[in-house]
Amino acid sequence: MVDFIRGLPKVELHLHIEGTLEPELMFELARRNKVEIPFESIEAVRKAYNFSSLQTFLDIYYRGTNVLQTEQDFYDLTWAYFSRIHSQNVRHTELFFDPQTHMDQGILFDTVIKGIHQAQEDALSRLGISSLLIMCFLRHLSPEAGMQLLDKALPYKDWIIGTGLDSSEKNRPPSLFEKVFEKALDQGYLTVAHAGEEGPADYVWEALELLKVRRIDHGVRSMDDPKLIDYLVENQVPLTVCPLSNVKLRVFSRLGDHNLKQMLDRGVCVTINSDDPAYFGGYINENFIATQQELDLTKADLYNLDGNAISAAFLDKEKKQTLKKELDEYYLKNS
Repeated sequence: MVDFIRGLPKVELHLHIEGTLEPELMFELARRNKVEIPFESIEAVRKAYNFSSLQTFLDIYYRGTNVLQTEQDFYDLTWAYFSRIHSQNVRHTELFFDPQTHMDQGILFDTVIKGIHQAQEDALSRLGISSLLIMCFLRHLSPEAGMQLLDKALPYKDWIIGTGLDSSEKNRPPSLFEKVFEKALDQGYLTVAHAGEEGPADYVWEALELLKVRRIDHGVRSMDDPKLIDYLVENQVPLTVCPLSNVKLRVFSRLGDHNLKQMLDRGVCVTINSDDPAYFGGYINENFIATQQELDLTKADLYNLDGNAISAAFLDKEKKQTLKKELDEYYLKNS
């Protein structure tokens, strides 16, 4: 089964590029840019990755991003991710990035996006991995800051497929950002939002009805509302679920308690993703393998999860058909 998972041609839809900052690269960039970090060693960094909540993770996550200073840094970060997922048979990925995190440190929006975009171009030409970029608003910041970010991004609109909403959900419902997303939609962006991870199922409803999102990121609390599950199934609204992340952040006490299999069996368009893999103990293969083992997923389940990701991707019909054909051929050959 592990070999079957490794061979699957995959699509990843929930990945924060800043969350791929491995400790080794963090130290390398800290030396390069003469930035002090609050860790004495790579081992100390890994020991700090014992989180009790989303906020305790975010505190370390934002400190780590301080080492990202130049266009080359953002290129190196993104290229490292592409290099890793190339070995895990990822064919297409849709990346979140958090420009506000860097702009608050005095880094120009241009610096951030140019480095990421060049790595995307090189990944396509050198590795055959296609990718799309989703710009996230930090929900712990104000909606006004989100409006300002849209203005900053306008010159690079052709490089950004959509907008998202991330950071801590607590007391920050999607409704706060309704006007921001309205403006994003007017500018032609597709929309997604983190909802129903630590926040309630009501936040998923708000994201769907007020922010007009195409996908829900996480969404595991949707199971608390039977009417919401019925809606998600009927409309095939994708949920980009991140199993190892959910356990690391104590959304579930153990992976065996995760509700992904229940949602899949109900017909929800659920997908597997890695979220912030440098912090949560695994990239997409590790998420697939651990989830399969703990929830006793069949090859048909894995095929459906992978197929859901292809269907949920912001790709044109032709590209989706190509990916689906490859998946179908692989499954028929190996099932």
